[in-house]
Amino acid sequence: MATERKKLLLRLDPAVHDALARWAGDDLRSTNGQIEFLLRKALADAGRLPGGVGRMRGPGRPPATPEPEGE
Repeated sequence: MATERKKLLLRLDPAVHDALARWAGDDLRSTNGQIEFLLRKALADAGRLPGGVGRMRGPGRPPATPEPEGE
C-alpha cells in the first residue's frame, strides 16, 4: 500500500511560477514534480533528507505497461 501524498497550497510570485513551469517543461516534469525535485535536492544537499523517504519517479511519461499475455 502506498503512503498518501501530502497536499500543500503554495503561493508564488507569477514570474517565479512561470520560470519554474518553463524549467519543468525542459526537464519533462510537471511543475509540481519540479518543485518536489528541487526541494528534495535542497534537503539532500543540506543533509536533511530523511533516510526513509521514497524515491521519485524519473522525468517524462511513465513507461507503458505491457498487456498481460494470453488476452
